[in-house]
Amino acid sequence: MSYMVDPAADGARPAQPDTVTFTLDGHPMAALEGQTIAGAILGSGHTAWRTTTAGEPRGVFCGIGVCFDCLVTVGDARDVRACMRRVCAGDEVRTQDDSGAGE
Repeated sequence: MSYMVDPAADGARPAQPDTVTFTLDGHPMAALEGQTIAGAILGSGHTAWRTTTAGEPRGVFCGIGVCFDCLVTVGDARDVRACMRRVCAGDEVRTQDDSGAGE
């Protein structure tokens, strides 16, 4: 006798999420609905998307919104913590270069 629940009949199992699209530095990206921007970027293979004032690459460090290493620009809003913000369809996400090299 098996005590395993059939996955198709498991009421606690979430439904397959929809896919949403957004852009990262103008490049189209796909994410699962409800996924954070950091999760979507990491899922695409990128591990860093911000450059510090010292010129060091940064991405997710703490993953809970405490360290501010994962900052991105979303639309016109700078310094958005990518680990705390869920990606929305049509978001225009840009990496941040805080090194001053582009000025």
